[in-house]
Order: sequence, then C-alpha cells, then structure tokens
Amino acid sequence: MHPNSPNPLSRRRVLSLAAGAAAGTALTGVLPGSAAAAAPGSPGFRDPALPTRQRVEDLLGRLTRDEKVALLHQYQPAIPRLGIAAFKTGTEALHGLAWSTDRHDDGAVVTATATVFPQAIGLASTWDPELVERVGEAVGTEARGYHSDNPDVWGLQLWAPTVNLLRDPRWGRNEEGYSEDPHLTGVISTAYGRGIQGPDPERLRAAPVLKHYLANNNEVHRHTTSAMLPPRVKREYYERAFEPALSADAATGAMSAYNLVNGRPMTVHHDFDELLRGWAPRPLFNVTDAGGPNNLTGDQNYHATQPEADAAILKAGLDSFTVDDTDSARTISAINTALDEELLSESDVDEAVRHLLSIRVRLGEFDPHGGPYGRIGREVVDSPAHRSLARRAAARATVLLKNEHETLPLSPARTNRIAVIGPLSDTLYTDWYSGALPYEVTPLRGIRAALGASTAVTSSEGVDRIALATPDGRRVTATDDEQPLRLTSGAGAATRFDVFDWGQGIVTLRAAANGKYLSYEPTGRTLVNDAAQPNGWNVRQRFKLRAHADGHVLEYAGYDADESWFGDRKYVTVDDNGRLVVTADSPEAATTFTREVLRHGRDAAVAAAGEADVAVVVAGSMPLINARETDDRESMDLAPQQRKVLELVHRANPNTVLVLQTSYPVTITRAQDTLPAILWTTHAGAETGNALADVLLGRANPAGRLTQTWPRSVADLPDLLDYDVIKSARTYQYSTATPLYPFGHGLSYTTFDYGALRLSEPVIDADGASRVSVTVRNTGRRAGDEVVQLYTHQRQSRNPQPRKRLRAFRRVHLEPGQRRTVEFTLRGADLAHWDVTRQRWVVEAATHDLLLGSSSADVRSRRALRVRGETIPPRDLHRQTSAVDFDDYAGVTLTDRSKQHGTAVTPSEGQGWILFRDVDLGPGTGGITALVANASAAATRLSVRLDDPTGRELGALTAPATGDEYSYRRVRSRLTRARGRHDVYLVLDGPGRIAAFHFDR
Repeated sequence: MHPNSPNPLSRRRVLSLAAGAAAGTALTGVLPGSAAAAAPGSPGFRDPALPTRQRVEDLLGRLTRDEKVALLHQYQPAIPRLGIAAFKTGTEALHGLAWSTDRHDDGAVVTATATVFPQAIGLASTWDPELVERVGEAVGTEARGYHSDNPDVWGLQLWAPTVNLLRDPRWGRNEEGYSEDPHLTGVISTAYGRGIQGPDPERLRAAPVLKHYLANNNEVHRHTTSAMLPPRVKREYYERAFEPALSADAATGAMSAYNLVNGRPMTVHHDFDELLRGWAPRPLFNVTDAGGPNNLTGDQNYHATQPEADAAILKAGLDSFTVDDTDSARTISAINTALDEELLSESDVDEAVRHLLSIRVRLGEFDPHGGPYGRIGREVVDSPAHRSLARRAAARATVLLKNEHETLPLSPARTNRIAVIGPLSDTLYTDWYSGALPYEVTPLRGIRAALGASTAVTSSEGVDRIALATPDGRRVTATDDEQPLRLTSGAGAATRFDVFDWGQGIVTLRAAANGKYLSYEPTGRTLVNDAAQPNGWNVRQRFKLRAHADGHVLEYAGYDADESWFGDRKYVTVDDNGRLVVTADSPEAATTFTREVLRHGRDAAVAAAGEADVAVVVAGSMPLINARETDDRESMDLAPQQRKVLELVHRANPNTVLVLQTSYPVTITRAQDTLPAILWTTHAGAETGNALADVLLGRANPAGRLTQTWPRSVADLPDLLDYDVIKSARTYQYSTATPLYPFGHGLSYTTFDYGALRLSEPVIDADGASRVSVTVRNTGRRAGDEVVQLYTHQRQSRNPQPRKRLRAFRRVHLEPGQRRTVEFTLRGADLAHWDVTRQRWVVEAATHDLLLGSSSADVRSRRALRVRGETIPPRDLHRQTSAVDFDDYAGVTLTDRSKQHGTAVTPSEGQGWILFRDVDLGPGTGGITALVANASAAATRLSVRLDDPTGRELGALTAPATGDEYSYRRVRSRLTRARGRHDVYLVLDGPGRIAAFHFDR
C-alpha cells in the first residue's frame, strides 16, 4: 500500500526450517484455550464449537444481497440486525504495529506508539526463524492490544509480511522485503506469519496477509509498468517467495501488486484464484492494494467501466476492495451494476464473502468474549518482554562486514576515550511502515550507558552549522515557537541551522533554536520549523541548497513538488512581510542567500576523533529520503558529506569503526578497502543504541548475514525494469560480477571450522532423499553463532541453471571449542526446475554439487550428489506449443493473450525472435500454423529459421489485421521441408502477437 504440480520447496520443508516455537507460550502469557460455549439460542455462527465452515455458511445464509455486497469494501459496515460489528481490513505491521486508518475521518493515518523491531530486511538478516516468529508473536499481540481500544481503527487483518524479492537494491521499498533469495524469504515470512497468527491457525491472534503478489520491485511508473516473466522465471523465482507461507498455513491471504505482469494488471490476475488458493490448506482472504481497483479504469486503462473492472477483480480471486478511502459507495454501486448486467453472479459475491467471513470467524469475532485472544488489552504494548526482544533482535540482525586485526570488539579496559561521530550518532529514524518509537536509545546514548563513567565518550554529528544571509545583512531566522521563518537583522541561535546531507543533492535543515526540522507548510506556501524528523507521505522537509550566482538558492524538494499540480514554484523567496515562501519558479526569480558556515562539521568530527582512542562513525540513510514508496534510488553511494567526514576521521584516527545504518546495500568500496572494521544494521527501532553497544563491546557476538548481494557499483546492475533474473544474470544465483559483499556474508568475533560434508545417500532417485551433515567447531576464544548455509549447483541440464542456489540454513550457537553436527534433509524433488517443453516440474538426471559454508562465496565443504532423474526429450513442435514456452528470446516482450488468461509474445521494438532449442523435426515438417492477433493495419511477418536468428529460412507467414489485440486468427503457411534435430527460431517482424503455433507434417 502507498502485496498442482510437485513443488520443490515443499510444505514439510518449510515447516522443518521455520517452525520455531509454534507451540510455545505467548509473550503476554495469553494462550488459546478451549472455546467458550455460545449462549443458549444463539445462531450457529456464534457457536465456537461448530466447524468454521459451518459457522460461515450459517452467517452467509442470513445476509441479504445488499449486505453481502457492502462487505466487499475495505470498510465493512456493521449489521445491527445480526449484532455484527463493523470490520476494517488492513493494519500495517511489517516490523511492529505501525499505522492504520480511521474509519471516521476519511481514512486519516493513525500511527501506533508500539514496539518497533528492526526493519524487515534486518529481521531476515538474523537468519533466525525462531526469533522472527517470536517477533511476529509480539506484533500480533500488540495488534490485539490496540484493537481492544479501538477496533474501528485497529483491524486484526495485518498487511504483513512483504514477500517481494529484493532482486534490485535500487527499489525504493527495499527495507520492506527480506531477501533476494526465495528460499530464505519463504522461511522468514513463514516464521513471521506463524508468529502473528499464533500456534492454532483455526483460532487466530491476528491475520497476516502477504504483500504484494507479484513481481513488484520498482516504484517508477509502478501502476503502468509490466514485469516480463518468462515461465521459468515466474515459477522458479518469483512464485517461490509466496508459496511457503501459504502452503505452511502461516498466512491468511495475499495482497495484489500495483504493477502488471506480462501485460495483465495483478489486480485482475487469476493466479489469486487458480494458484494461491491451491497452495493454501484453508480459505484465503485476498485484498487489493490501495486504489488498485480504480487504476484498472484509470492509468492502466484496462477496463472501460468500473463495474467491468470490479467484476474482473472478484472473478480473479480477490475478495476485498481497498479503494476510495472510507467511501464504499462507488464499490457498492459498481458491483451492483455488475450483478444487474450479469457480469457477475451472486454466487461470485457469495464466494468472496465466504472468504472474508472465514477470517472473521477464525479471529474470534463471533465467539463469547472475542475468542481466546479477546481479553488482551493495551497493557501488552511496549512491555518489558517486548523491549528485551527488540534489543535481542537488533543485536542479532547486525552484520559484521569487516574486522581486521581484531579491531572489534572494543575493550573498555583499553579504551579510555571514544568518539561517536556522524549524522545518525544521536538520532533514530523510522520509515513509512514503522510505528512511533515509545522511547529512543540512540547509538551515542547506548554506548555511554554501556561504558559508564569509566570511559570518556565525546560526540559530533559531523554536519555543518550555517546561517543564510541576504546581501543587506539580514539572516534567515527560526524562532523556537515553530513560526514561519523570516528575515531579521538578529544573530544567535535563532539564525543557525544544521545541514544534513543525504545524497542526490537532498539536504534537511534543523533549526538550532528548537531542534526541529524546516518544513514546507502548503497552506501559506511558507517555511516553518516544526518537524521532529522528516516525516509524512510527502516528506516536506526535503530541500536542495543550489549554488547560484554568487550564493545559493533554496529549492523545496518534497515529494509533492514533483506532482504536476504543484507547478514550477519550487524556489524560496522572501515576501513583503519578510517571510520565507515557496513562490519562485526559477533560481533567477528566487532569493539568493550567502551560505555562511559557522562551524564546519568535518572539523568538529576530526577534532573529536583525534582525541579519542577509537572513533565510531555512524553514517547512512534517512528512510524517507532518496528512496521509499513511489521513489526508487538513483544512487547507492554514501552521501558526499558523510563520505568526506568518514575519510577525514579515519585520517585523524586510524582506529575508526564505521557503523553503517541503512535500509539497503551501499557502494562503500573505498571504506571496505581502507577501514579496519565495518558493521551494518538497518534502522532497528528504539533499542538500536543498546544493541549496537552490545555488539561493539562484545556482549553480543555478531552473526547476522546479508540477505542481498552488495554490488561494487550501480553499473554492475541491469536495468531496474528488467525482471528476468536468468537472462539478465541477477542476484547471487546468476550474476558473474564480483560483489563488494556476497549474499550470505557476515563475520564473527570467533572462528569456525567445518568438517567433511557427509551424505547418507550419495545417489538418490527423483523421489528419494539424502541427509546432508557436517560437523562445525568453534575454533576461537569466544562463544558465537555460525550460520551454516547449504547451496547446490546442477552440473548438467538442458536449461541454464543457477551458479548456486540456497537450499537450507541453520544458525547454531557454539561455545569455544564446542562441536556440533548440523544436518539437513535434501530431497530429489527439492532439485526440480520448470520444464517449459512440457509445462511441469522436472528432476533431471544430473550430478549436483553440494556446497556448505558461511556464505555463498565462502564454501568450506563440498560433495557431489547424483540424482537418478529423467532426461528432457527433444521438443516436438508438431504439437500445439504456447509461444511463451520458448528457451530464449531477444527484442520481444510478453503480453496478455486475453484479459482473463494466457500470455502472448509480441516484438518490443518492431522485430524480435524466440528460440525453441533442440527440436526434433522428425522426417520433416511441411508447414506452420500459428494463432496470431494484429490490432495494427500493418501486417506482421513471422519467419521460421534454423539454428540462428539469421539462419536458413524455412518459410514465413503473414499475420493480417484482426481488429484488435485480443482477436486471434489461425494462419498457415508452407515450409521448406527440414529434418533432424535443430534449434528453431521464430523471427517476428511487425506489431502483432503470437499466442501459439505448431508445425504441420
């Protein structure tokens, strides 16, 4: 929001890896108990002793058509005649209870003050499913606590976790996901979902919903871009992230993504009904993302009318319309029209209502006292147990990227003076999907508290303090009462501003008078100093200080400044009352200021570092700036001013430790080459400072691991909109680029030795299994955790295979000298991939390298496993073949065959080709028949060539105009007879689409 064939990643597999403490005690001490009896004479839907399905059918049978239709909107109304309360879908809870919307205030955002855990990518960086499940349990419990106060605002359907794969670190919402790897994502999301909903999925603590199905990894034009997913890529990569939690009964639904996939908007994609429901053992309650229904008739222009669009949404398997804020009238009207015009049947509505009622029954809404979790109150929020868990999670999420000469951990006995430096040293930032912090332990405060009075701790944010003056000597002045900024002739604190550089030219300005950030106030287009930190959807604290003429102009750069309605008036000038207003449409029309540096941040930082035994530089990002929802990252570099301060501090004090706090990989190649120690953490919540101190001082031994490859340069990445991870060689699975840090990387304060990899069965059948085991020993002087990672590589295959693929992992704790045998079960079915020639999963006869180690690049032990599978036979194109089931392509894109089902191929720039490898033409082929559509008046030529796109041409056919892109005709042409086995290319020249074809004998 502004989410039937053999499956190699089986439900049993996920359960074994992510089970954690499913049967454990809730953190609040509240356990699901036996169902309370319904009052005598109560209707069946209120009887908790009855099966859920029976209760649902009882209630469904009592509803009128109008009542059922009204339940399909996000804001489900009360039904007083049945004693049914209102119900609101959607409370954000990615890493703690975050925010919801107010039913009575046009959907105004209300933020929870609750336990804030590390961002989602940080939770995954723990590689600890049991811990993540406990975090989910805490989040679900706090959701119950808020719900007990105000169920109109705090619904129990939680829109979390986000399962989108982090295939490109430039994605603006990178921090919301878990990993670039589908297996790791599946395990962590299963753990988080199970924690939220509780040990009994029939009686839910809260109802987790997976976001955002499918292939949603760009913010630029996110409503209109189409992710091109060939079948193998879709099946083996993107779907794999969503299947585990659903098949393990650890999620209760999915949210549709804004984007299109292969030309079809996900809001009307039938995967929801035909694929996802097949994975799940219980009914799913699927929802649209906010505004998704209206996009179909708006930017996407996919359906002509809203009744058509809403009918298509229901038929695709989505059950709830998140649209038009609290106003359900438009949705109700559209669905009623669709019913009247027979675009829908009442049975379609009934099916969706069954799904939503199932969740409400499982949440205990119709049980006496609200079911087993109904007595949880607000006292559970920010409890001591949750604070302790947040601190533990933040410490376990920390990744030690580099540690030369045992720089870390710091020894208090040898550290008399420490300098804590940097723009994030004494502040904590939250993201759009975060709750409000109930308290703050910044890195500086955490280190001071940990070291006590025995160590002198100095600090500097390393930012410039400036004044902005006009040629006549007046200065921009911010009073301490948050009034509009003015020009005055005064001096002192009111005229001083601290400048924070976040990169890409964006800065924030903090007034020294009251410590608040400058903000744009749209009512009067004035500047005020009223924000505790950058905040809100538009982030009206973003500015650019642009050099102009002999000084600088101030440009407003909030996200609303990019909207067309805002206009060009983005520059600051001074009005007749001396107020700073955003009214100039160019730098030339703006007021030019002299930027007087009153204190150079780098000088203060260097001074502090030079007097210390060790300098800790805390640098990184502000989560709402330069990447967030609707905004992708242009650069992955550390902000220039931060980079400069880091370099100068290191020059002044070689014993400099970088603590990098970001939501995404950063290209810190120079820092890696020069600094002795680097730690990385996400924005990790109120306990960040305590957790960081625990790690720096060795009270916690870091064992976090990266869940994403960190590139050396943004130039190493393919185009942001290229979703084909196989062809574009993305992620650790396929990339051949040398990374800055590999997937799975992370160091420890101790060392580990791996013994020989052992297999219970060195040869297995496709339906067999082998136990993979290795003995790991702590060879250092400290207790620590090792994350044992199992990867595989298939040596022989008809199809391109990953260089490595994560199959299993385990985080294990070892005391000094302790040994432990770590064991995994690897099934032949786990090694299947999608066979496009027969549209099914296949386990090939092949040898697989099994690679055990500490990261994808740090393999400590290996062995070969032979699998007695099958050999994919040559293609027979005499059978009907879907064009999308090609082996390779160039110059084409995938699009929707119809608005409901199927995929077709069309040239992306007028001409392209698709390859069908290893085709057995048999004794010969005499012709080709193709199913084609052509909305253009221009004809499309489709030629058949052998062994190369420019190879021998067997013949061609012409696709005439067919009226529109969904009107298909069968077109036939003779071919020069050819025999034997060849690679066959279909070369498309023109604007048409090909859906399917076959060769004639």
